[in-house]
Order: sequence, then C-alpha cells, then structure tokens
Amino acid sequence: MSILDIDTVNIKFENFIKTQQGEDLFEKTKRVDRVLKSGVLTGNEALGMVSLNKLSQVVKLREKDGFCHDVIMLGSNSYLNVANNPKVVAAAKKALEKFGVGMGAVSNYAGICDLHRTLEEKIAKFYNCEDAIVFPSGYGTNIGVISALCSSEDIIINDSANHASIYDGCQLSGAQIKVFPHGNINYLERILDRIPDDIQGRLIITDGVFSMDGDIARLDKITDLAKKYNCKVMVDDAHGIGIVGKTGKGSSEHYNVRDKIDLNVGMLSKGPGALGGFCAAKKEIVQYLRLYARTYFFSTALPASVVGGLIEVFNLFESDTAGRKELMDKTKYLIEKLKKAGFELGQTQSAIVPVMIYDEKKLFKLYQELRLEGVYVNIVTYPAVRRKECRLRLCVMKDLSYKQLDEASDLIIKKGREYEII
Repeated sequence: MSILDIDTVNIKFENFIKTQQGEDLFEKTKRVDRVLKSGVLTGNEALGMVSLNKLSQVVKLREKDGFCHDVIMLGSNSYLNVANNPKVVAAAKKALEKFGVGMGAVSNYAGICDLHRTLEEKIAKFYNCEDAIVFPSGYGTNIGVISALCSSEDIIINDSANHASIYDGCQLSGAQIKVFPHGNINYLERILDRIPDDIQGRLIITDGVFSMDGDIARLDKITDLAKKYNCKVMVDDAHGIGIVGKTGKGSSEHYNVRDKIDLNVGMLSKGPGALGGFCAAKKEIVQYLRLYARTYFFSTALPASVVGGLIEVFNLFESDTAGRKELMDKTKYLIEKLKKAGFELGQTQSAIVPVMIYDEKKLFKLYQELRLEGVYVNIVTYPAVRRKECRLRLCVMKDLSYKQLDEASDLIIKKGREYEII
C-alpha cells in the first residue's frame, strides 16, 4: 500500500480495535503496522522516544531513526522534579542498599518493610485521614479501589473528563454508571435527583485536577450535593497533589473541603515523581481494600528504594518546600505569554497548559516540528479527547528557567502563526 493510498483511507484509531469479518485475531495489528510505516503523520511519531539522561529541564532524546538531540522538556508529569532532589535520591539509595532491587512478594504476604508503613502513615497524615494504602501502580489504584468497593447493587456518577482508569474501574465493578458533562454541576444534580431510593450505594467520582484541561473540579459544590443526596465522594487528585491548594495539599484544600472527601486517591508518579498510587480514608475502608482490592492483593509491592524516596518527598510536601510557588509562578508566566499571542488555553488552574489546536492534521505537523526543533510537548487527541478538541498539552516543570520558557513559547508561537492557529 502506497503513502498516497493510505492518505486517502480512514486511519482513525477506533478502526483498528475490532477484528473485521474474515480476519484472524492478529490481522488488525498488521493493518496498524502498514499505516505506521507509510510515512503519513498519525501523531504516533514520538511514541517510544528514548531519554539519554535523567529528567531535567533539557533532555537528550534518541529518535526512532537513531538521531539524538536536546529538547526543552514540557511533557513531563514530574512537575516539581523531586525525583532528583538530593534528599530524595539519598533516601532511595539507602533503601536500595538495605533491601535490594525488589521486594519479591505481594504486600499482604512478605512484600513490605517498615518503610512501606511509614509512607502510608505520612500519606494518611497529609490528608488528615486515619489510614492509607499504597498500590504499586497508579492505574491499578483506581481499578482496585473502585472495583473493590462498588458492585452491581451500586451506582457511580462520573465527570465525563475523568481519567480512563476510573472508567475502567467502574466497568470492572459491575455498578450502574452515570456520566455528567464536564464540570456541569446542574446536570450532576439532575442525575442525583433521579436515583431510585432503593439504591443506597452511591459514589460520585471526579478528578481533582483534570489531566487534559488543567482545571480543578468544583469540590465545594460536589460535596454539598453529596451530602444532600447521601452520596460518598472519591477524588483522584493525581495532578493536584503537591501542586494546588494553599499549601499544596491538593484540590480539596483549594476549596477547603478536606473533611468532606471519603476516598482521597492520588498517584505517586506525578507531583511525587516516582511510581504507584494510594488511597487515604477511614481505617476500616483501608483495611477492606487490603483484602478486596485485587490490584493490591495480587501485585508485588513497590520496591523499598521507591518507597524510601517517597517518604522524603512527603516530608517536602508537608513543609511545602518542594517548589510549588516557583512552579506556579513559571506556569503563570507561560500562560500569559501564550494567551497574549492569541492561543486558547482553556480554564487551567494548575501546571497543565492545554494549547487548543482544533485541527488534527495541523496538530500532527505542529507536534512533529516542535520536537525536532527542540521543544517536547504532549499530543492529545482521540481517544483522550474528542478530535475537534485536539490540543497540545504543556506540562510546566519547576526547574525550567524563564529563558527556556521564552525559547519554547517563541517556537510554539512561531509555529502557531505558520499554521494559522493564531
């Protein structure tokens, strides 16, 4: 199949999910392979880039063709870059030397050490909760928590912009699932008002900071409705922990509703800069999750080195000395510059800056050229968002200098004008 042929056929993501009539199980993988080898831009060109140095404001990448070059990093979720903090690294090294590379067992057997318990205690204290449970993966945290606590007798109400792991956990639980348009509190109340009285297992789930838009869920209004309609509330604050709130304690602190959240879920791979996830809640809830959350019960525990480093991360978070203010000052600087140039950036309230493109073909070209000319950003289109809302997602990192922010934004503005986006 020639490049010209492929350019005229439908190469949408969803067309390669199902086995077509007459195909064997793996034929769809060959169809994808043909498209990726064709030379037609699909937005996948930068997937699988190899970093050649530790995470910093400038990262050396090796392209798939072997070409190596430096890029200004605007695509990392490690907003505070605490993974390179000397105290964090020293603690991780100390734990590595004592416990080795891995724990060798699941948490409920012989897979944890005192460091794991210390980390859980620190997370519980951070959220002013009775206890916390640490999962070995962020995705598995949402899957495990939701599928353990909810069943076919229950109902879950989701913001439409919630992370995919939340929806997958809901599907696995077997619960009835309702969805309200992103941030539409009036629609949420209409759903709640129509729930039959005999359904008492009710859970509202929302991201704290939404990963594609950077805005913060209206937890003040959501918790009011939860009380009115007898619902529990779960917040996945993956992109909020250490970043938003008066002292970096997240989205619930931003709205002063910390005592009204039943399930405080977060990821240890974003602001904390490592690996894993957690849920902080009442003691009996955490105890139940240790026994019934399958992604905890059947997964090997986090390596002690990761846990040791994370303990120091939460020390930084507790004292609010991880660099949150510096991060938000630099984010504000970048936002103001891009807005002044004419870009639409949504309603971001975090270190996530969505740069709306609205045209997938332009998006693919822009994304490719920015990377090759020295600025790494994330590309976002279907299935993460609707195609007509496709965008670049910039993730600001504290360590970026204002000079680097200028260089990156100047190139984005230049390309935006070339492609008549602004």
